[in-house]
Amino acid sequence: MSKPQLLIDTDPGVDDALAILMAHAHADVHGLTIAAGNVGLGHTVRNARTLVDLVGMPTPVFAGCPTPLVRLPEEDAVHVHGTDGLGDVGFPEPKAMTSDEHAVQAILRLTRERPDLTLVALGPLTNLALAVRLDPSLPQRVKRLVIMGGAVTGLGNTGNIPAEFNIGFDPEAAHVVFEAFPSFDLVDWEVVLRHAFDQLEFDGWVATGDQRATFFEQVFRTARAFNLKRGRRGVIAADALAMAVAIDPAIVTRMEERHVAVEMDGRLTRGATVVDWSHRLGRAPNARIVMEVDQARFGAMVRRALGA
Repeated sequence: MSKPQLLIDTDPGVDDALAILMAHAHADVHGLTIAAGNVGLGHTVRNARTLVDLVGMPTPVFAGCPTPLVRLPEEDAVHVHGTDGLGDVGFPEPKAMTSDEHAVQAILRLTRERPDLTLVALGPLTNLALAVRLDPSLPQRVKRLVIMGGAVTGLGNTGNIPAEFNIGFDPEAAHVVFEAFPSFDLVDWEVVLRHAFDQLEFDGWVATGDQRATFFEQVFRTARAFNLKRGRRGVIAADALAMAVAIDPAIVTRMEERHVAVEMDGRLTRGATVVDWSHRLGRAPNARIVMEVDQARFGAMVRRALGA
């Protein structure tokens, strides 16, 4: 069986790091297009380069948008990922270089060159929204779009209570993408919480893994402490779950097709994903919302990415 062909739009980030390790273990990665999100663009680009060094593959890194489309972000995620986005471990300057081509242009070019690409969006959707605005035919060229984002019943993880971070960071961009793409797979924050890994089991994988496991154990300490403080149980691997769905669609055991829109104006709900669960609006479904996955297969994919 041929490997999945991936283009990854991301804002690395600890959980992005695990997803990127998974992608390189299971698929061919044609590029990392980088946005601001978890931390600022300077850090997210450097973190992508650090990960390229770690996997030892010549994956190109394309720097993208440093801010959301319209409003400056109300919050970042340094309290989860560390000031530098990788747990403030203090990794040396990476050797991998950043391409001169802008991330948005790279998305447009690579999707023209590779009609077999699955586009995996792990961060705010700023780069993808600008790409759609520059070339409205983009959605017709993308074989499949997988988005990690949203909270489909309002159990968010931001100051705007119903909003999930990636969508809440740039709601206008998410609106553009959700309106432009006729169909995408949505891996939301709530399904991520339902598929956390047992802490002791995960620690065993890390203990038996290779240098990738050592790296992840280092960068994950800040996020682990934050989750424990918030009372979140287990190892929460948001972007890794989206990557598992992108690599192996058969891992999904239940999904619901519904129309999903993004709230942009609410004082308390800006960035919320609004799901028409009862088909009241009469609009065609645009999202295949992942509800359940095969947890054992998900775990096996993560173990391989850690060399365990």
